[in-house]
Amino acid sequence: MENFSVNKLELFDYFKQELRETVLSHSIIKHNSYLEWFSQANTIKSDVIYFTKQFSVFSNQFIIAQLVKTINANSLKQMRDAKEILANEIGVVFKPSKQKNTTSGVDPEVVGVEGTVDGGTFRFKAAHFEWLVNFAEPLGLTFNDIGKRKHGTPATLFFCDELIRIYGSDNFSTAAGASFGVENWANAGFWGQITRGLESYNKQTKSNLNLGFFKWHDALEGQHAQHTWDELEEIFNDKDFNKDEFIKGGNNMLDGVAVFWEGLDQNRIAKYWRSRNEPTNNLVK
Repeated sequence: MENFSVNKLELFDYFKQELRETVLSHSIIKHNSYLEWFSQANTIKSDVIYFTKQFSVFSNQFIIAQLVKTINANSLKQMRDAKEILANEIGVVFKPSKQKNTTSGVDPEVVGVEGTVDGGTFRFKAAHFEWLVNFAEPLGLTFNDIGKRKHGTPATLFFCDELIRIYGSDNFSTAAGASFGVENWANAGFWGQITRGLESYNKQTKSNLNLGFFKWHDALEGQHAQHTWDELEEIFNDKDFNKDEFIKGGNNMLDGVAVFWEGLDQNRIAKYWRSRNEPTNNLVK
C-alpha cells in the first residue's frame, strides 16, 4: 500500500510537469497581444464600446456553458461545484464563512469573493451581467445592445460555442481539463490587464465607468489560484480520469479562448489601417 501511494505521488508529479509543458505553456496564457495593447494604449470610446459588446456576449453566453456543465456533472459534488458558479453568476451573493456577512450588498465593489452560495442571498442587482449593464450605460449602450448572440462576431461566437462543447462536455476528463485551462487563463492576469486599460481610459477621458465587474473578478481569481492546484490531485485520483483527454480538453479550450482574443486584435489592427487610409477630418473619435 505504501509503495502504491509513493508511485501515485510520483505519477502525479510527472502529470503536473506535463501540464506545465503543455496546457500551461499555451500561447494565450503566455502572450495576449490585444490585452497588452488594451492595458497600455490611449483607447478611445469606440475601442471600449467594441470590447464591451464582444466581452458581454461571452459573459452572458457563459451562463449557458455553466448550466450545461452542471447538467453533465458526473457526481453530486461536481454538480454542486458547478452550481456554485452558476448561482453566483445569476445573482446569489456568496455567504462568507468567516468574515462579516455582506450579502445585503449588490455592488461588486463590496460583495465578497469568498464563501458559498449555500445560504447566500439572491439579488437581481448582484447578477454579473447586470454589473456589465451598469458599466456599459455611460458608453451609450443599452441592455439590448449587449450580451446577445446577435452582437457577437464569428470569433466571439466560436469561443462561446467551444465553452459549451468542451467546458460543458459530458466527458469527465475533457470537462475537467477545460476547467483547468480556463482557470489558469484567468489566473494569468487578464482581468487585471482589462482593469488597467479601463482605469487609463477613465483618467484620460475624464469618464466614470464603474469597473466593479472587472475588479471583482480580478480579486476572485487571485484567491482561486492555489485552489486550482489543490483540486487537481482530487481529479487525478478520480476513477474516471484520463490524462490524455484532460490535456486535450485543456488545450482545445484554450484554443477557443485564443480565437476570441485574436478576433478582437484583428479588429483593432484593421481599424488602425483603415484610419491610416482615411483623411484626418473623417476619423471617428
